[in-house]
Amino acid sequence: TLRKPISQSSMADWASKNLNMHTQGIFRRRISLSNMLSWNGGSIKKPMLITSNRTIKKEACEMFKLVQSYMGDRQTRMDRNHVALVTVTKCWSVQGLRDELYIQLIRQTTDNMCYRSLAWGWELMAISLAFFSPSPKFQSYLEGYIYRHLDSDENIAQRIKELVDLKNKKNSKSRKKRKQNTEDEGLPISTYAKYCYRKLQKVAVTGGKKGLRKPTVEEITHARSAILTPSLFGSSLEEIMLRQQDMFPGHRLPWVQTQLSQQVLALGGEQTEGIFRIPGDIDEVNALKLQVDQWRIPSSLSDPNVPASLLKLWYRELEEPVIPQQFYTECISNYENPDAAVAVVQLLPELNRLVLCYLIHFLQIFAQPSNVGRTKMDVNNLAMVMAPNCLRCQSDDPRVIFENTRKEMSFLRMLIVHLDTSFIKGLV
Repeated sequence: TLRKPISQSSMADWASKNLNMHTQGIFRRRISLSNMLSWNGGSIKKPMLITSNRTIKKEACEMFKLVQSYMGDRQTRMDRNHVALVTVTKCWSVQGLRDELYIQLIRQTTDNMCYRSLAWGWELMAISLAFFSPSPKFQSYLEGYIYRHLDSDENIAQRIKELVDLKNKKNSKSRKKRKQNTEDEGLPISTYAKYCYRKLQKVAVTGGKKGLRKPTVEEITHARSAILTPSLFGSSLEEIMLRQQDMFPGHRLPWVQTQLSQQVLALGGEQTEGIFRIPGDIDEVNALKLQVDQWRIPSSLSDPNVPASLLKLWYRELEEPVIPQQFYTECISNYENPDAAVAVVQLLPELNRLVLCYLIHFLQIFAQPSNVGRTKMDVNNLAMVMAPNCLRCQSDDPRVIFENTRKEMSFLRMLIVHLDTSFIKGLV
């Protein structure tokens, strides 16, 4: 369910306080707020947002040209993938440019008369959200803008028609310089908006791409394809199973879960000290994530901490946790009762039950005394690192979160010690 973001009046108020109002003409008259936030075919001479940072002042104007190039409103020799890569890399490297990019995209997708340009602007926003989030102070504004476009396709078509008619009246005696296109080219805008809205919620929590390696063309391509083809990370279990139906029709478990688990064991993870506690190299984890999302497991893996870290990430990023939210209270109420804890598992939906039992069976391998001696990860440690990936506390109260964290760990420990998972052997 979507919570309703800030109102139109609040958005206008934010814009009036934070926009770096531009001027025009020989008398340097200030451009109105609506014109500041409407499509512009020319260049800009200063940033859209107020800033005192000299680097951002310079880069913002260059970035506006890149946005126009990606949207097809400015000629360039670079292909669109490369334009997106340069734009995203600038913002990924310089945090202060991120809000500037998003406000530029908001401007260029408002009152845009060319549907193709409009769609490409939304596409660039979707790609950008795969790499970085807006600042907390700008997030509500961006969320409000995206929210207004969730069901706006008819309104957009009508608005484009009105703008084209108005322009034709003004330019009735002159040739139109810009191709006017009211035909739908590609995806409806609401498809981009729904994807961006969902992505914004996630990136605001996860913080986007981590590591030292700069974005790559492969990651740009993957971010674009994710608009129509949901990632194996951050989706629901049902979506993941639906996606893998054609490739693995007989599988009852998510391919990504079983493959990453098997990789951890194949690389000797059960004999590796600090497994699941020591993170794998973040850039290697990112590279593996890209491969897994294309249904590939590279043969070059050598460190079990890399697939172990990605496996934890997969559980953590599930749209709904392995143990659905409606069972949360029952779990933390029975954190000391083995029979009641096991009984909760039997109540779960079939898919969630199988996925959870596979995870517990996997952790039981590491909990064996012969492996604990090597890994230094006993059942308490395993429960501590895995509980946050299976259960999600919804409270904002730090005291409740602190208290529940202990109960979540204890509940998962009960399952590792007492849940019979022998039936899961051989299941894929």
